[in-house]
Amino acid sequence: MKFGKLVDKAWEDKSAAEILDAPPSALEGLTEKHDEILAGLGIKTVGQLGNWKYAKRAAALAALADTDK
Repeated sequence: MKFGKLVDKAWEDKSAAEILDAPPSALEGLTEKHDEILAGLGIKTVGQLGNWKYAKRAAALAALADTDK
């Protein structure tokens, strides 16, 4: 699968499993500074970020808001 604009250029040829184990800075637009901040919240991987209960809640609210349009 091609991840294109979802991940930093260095991670474009990696598998989904590798990216999920990578630091959040593997995502396009995030930096090592973001890694430090997220680590303070106990988030050290892309997978942990994606499964973080607050990220899931925010995504659910955003999806619900889309239905109100």
